Amino acid sequence: MKKILTLAAAALFMQTAVFAQSTWKADKAHSHVKFTITHLAVSDVDGTFKDFDASIVAAKPDFSDAKYTFTANTASVNTDNDNRDGHLKSADFFDVAKFPTLTFESTSVKAAGTNKYKVTGNLTLHGVTKPVTLDVVYRGTITNPMTKGPDAGFKITGTIKRSDFGFGSKYGAPMLSDEVELNASGEFLKQ
Repeated sequence: MKKILTLAAAALFMQTAVFAQSTWKADKAHSHVKFTITHLAVSDVDGTFKDFDASIVAAKPDFSDAKYTFTANTASVNTDNDNRDGHLKSADFFDVAKFPTLTFESTSVKAAGTNKYKVTGNLTLHGVTKPVTLDVVYRGTITNPMTKGPDAGFKITGTIKRSDFGFGSKYGAPMLSDEVELNASGEFLKQ
């Protein structure tokens, strides 16, 4: 019995040590950040950011106390159409010369089911900072067979309104929907 208790205590200590205020960085090869907007009320157009950084800091193994940060280089926007990408980089939309980055920093995390959270934070887009709430699903932590280190997976979704950020204000509905869907998925490596 004493041996079992000793092993259980050692396992608990090991798990606590792994998650004692750990920083996790996005594995960009296995992560993406996508947005979707409706064009002319009949078709969805998807885009991504090719240049971004994301990190998570947490002490609890279920990430219920996590702090999320995200930064994207707005000039890296990509919709698989060079003309549209050029227009998105202009002053009509991202205005990349004036606003080269967009950022998100979480301010609170609330449980919304098993391994599901409502993450509220400040999104800065087009020079405007507003609170937004995103849905986060923690998909688990495994030992990465390549790095031999811990690797955690997350899916993040949400919706923002362009009008809240003065983004693309010359193009109202039905030209472009006010609502923009966000969809990110990725692996985070423990540092």
